[in-house]
Amino acid sequence: MRRSQPAKPKLLPRRINSVADLRAFQRVMAEALFRPLSAGEGLQGEWGDGRTTRSVAEEFVKPNKLLTSVERLEIYAKSYWYRVLDCLYEDYPGVRAIVGERRFMKLATAFLGEYPSESWTLRNLGSRLPGFIEGAPAFTAPHVELAAEMARFEWAQVVAFDGPALPVLTEDDVLDGGARLRVALQPYVTVMECEYPVDEFTLALKKRDTAALRGEASNAPTAMPKGNGKARPRLPRRERVHVAAHRQENNLYFKRLEPEAYAMLTALRDGRTLEAACARALRDADPAMDWAGRVREWFQTWQALGWFCRRAKRGRA
Repeated sequence: MRRSQPAKPKLLPRRINSVADLRAFQRVMAEALFRPLSAGEGLQGEWGDGRTTRSVAEEFVKPNKLLTSVERLEIYAKSYWYRVLDCLYEDYPGVRAIVGERRFMKLATAFLGEYPSESWTLRNLGSRLPGFIEGAPAFTAPHVELAAEMARFEWAQVVAFDGPALPVLTEDDVLDGGARLRVALQPYVTVMECEYPVDEFTLALKKRDTAALRGEASNAPTAMPKGNGKARPRLPRRERVHVAAHRQENNLYFKRLEPEAYAMLTALRDGRTLEAACARALRDADPAMDWAGRVREWFQTWQALGWFCRRAKRGRA
């Protein structure tokens, strides 16, 4: 005689009477929302522990005359997934252009299944995308390195757009500090060494896609993001470049840097004095060049752009 399997205990208490009960409810609701949708863009039929999604939904969602418990829960799950996928779709057009629309949606879905939204703002959603691309190469092969670098560059643009700004370094600060001056870069400035000209590729995409914003009338998407039907652009060839992503008067910019300028900025960012940063940047430079004039020009430009701020003083132990 075949024995029946014992019924699994309910995931939720009948009533929420404590903080622990509320936490249990939040965990179940989060799992319902954060699990990727099925191929038919609905809730998956099976819960993580093997029980049916229907039986779980009926524990905490009441049906009504028009919708079952699963259908009501599905409304929230779809709202979450359509919104976060649309956010990644908008923030990473370069990665999308590299891998193609369909593969990008598979990449984004897998990424969000691994790293669901954990912040009150969707601005932080893609912060882990470069590392995920490198750790799961099947989604972007054979362009893994290019896609990961593009994701880093596009994340730097997110940071540049709305990262915090600290009080800028003044001329008096520079005069007082002299060669022993230590400065910091503004939190919204990112300097990068890239193996591909991702800045030129970004400009090419913007020329192709003249509309800066997609034409939704609402910020609450009701379907999966779809491609624009345009041909994929030619991918960039390997070329080492140095780029800074920053903003000026609330507008987003990226600026190509000379290798020595990049070395100097990274040295200053890492806490070296102005004197030490110059020595590091020009260690292997052509001695025939007028580096004193060049460095002065760089520093004046960077200061005019507001890239420098005071380095925070460390408190005594």
